[in-house]
Amino acid sequence: MEVWEKINYLLEEKNITKQEFANKLVALEPKLKRTSESPSAQTILGYLYGKRELKIELIPYIAEVLNVDEQELFRFDIEYATEYNLRYSKDAREILELLQYSPKIMIENIKNVLQKFKKDYEDGIKKVHG
Repeated sequence: MEVWEKINYLLEEKNITKQEFANKLVALEPKLKRTSESPSAQTILGYLYGKRELKIELIPYIAEVLNVDEQELFRFDIEYATEYNLRYSKDAREILELLQYSPKIMIENIKNVLQKFKKDYEDGIKKVHG
């Protein structure tokens, strides 16, 4: 997965259109190193469609617009995409609603599997920051 694909994933997850994202990014007035000018909304859309190479100096601004930390843009395991998943993901909400119909043994199995994923995720974070 490329960074621009992760950005698109986060946009979809947060129900932000590409155009809304481009407008918010333009409003922050990031400056490109090469030109010392801000990219246009059209240029930003080019990044989002993978037609232009994303400039590294835009990463802090992109993270700000998406309300994520910069490292989140480089985490490509969608299973661990963001904490936002639990609160706003349609699938996560549906799973939570369906849990009331699950037998106790299934709940215990789900809990064990999720605890393993949590540990793997936290170990991965420690490796990145450690």
